[in-house]
Amino acid sequence: MNRIDKKFAELRAAGSKGIIAYVTAGDPDLETTEKLVCRLADSGAAMVELGVPFSDPVADGPVIQAAAGRALKNGVTLKDVLELARRLRSRLEIPLLVMTYYNPVYSFGLESFVHAASSSDLDGVIVPDLPLEESEALSKELQQSGLHLIHLLAPTSSPGRIKAAVKKAGGFIYCVSVSGVTGARNDLPASGYELLARVRSETDLPLALGFGISRPEQVSALGAEADAVIIGSAIVRLVEEGGDRDEILERVASYLKKFS
Repeated sequence: MNRIDKKFAELRAAGSKGIIAYVTAGDPDLETTEKLVCRLADSGAAMVELGVPFSDPVADGPVIQAAAGRALKNGVTLKDVLELARRLRSRLEIPLLVMTYYNPVYSFGLESFVHAASSSDLDGVIVPDLPLEESEALSKELQQSGLHLIHLLAPTSSPGRIKAAVKKAGGFIYCVSVSGVTGARNDLPASGYELLARVRSETDLPLALGFGISRPEQVSALGAEADAVIIGSAIVRLVEEGGDRDEILERVASYLKKFS
């Protein structure tokens, strides 16, 4: 069983919501990212997304854009992130995913990418700029290797698109709370709650809400439709605050433990 499926089964059995933590790989450096992911796992993260730095991250807000820029200046590539995942897998049992735009995958080569992702023992891949209608080739390759391609739905998704997405989906559905880019927000808009209800009416697959989660009270306010929340920009901003490696790790760990 894919680790994502197993983890959500455990969360549902316990009546708990999972925290999916996002980090930009290579910000401030790959060694810090590696240690940070391990601390996130120790601090309660149910899963971790490794963000692949890209020059045109159209789905991301200024915090993650800046982090991607710093990682790119460090020379971090998709290959580096996959090798990072392989090292992490030797130390961690939690599900690991990569979040990447399609251009790095295309440049890497579809079959080569899936082979490398499988060899790294990843569990899922998120490609926010890959349209559902054009995802079949990657989805098929990943499924054959036991990995999930995670599909995204937004408040603007039509009923027909929701039906089509849940039919193809595996692992979980990434529900985007706003029609916009990533970024921590003080309050979650009603559109996020409405999207969860709309998607839940079409599927029993786990649903994870992202884009804007930054405070524990936002998580506690969610209804039964959400199985997990995705925290990205808030974590990346804490990394951006700097300091030595131990200070960064402790700052992020203390923050995540507030959601326990």
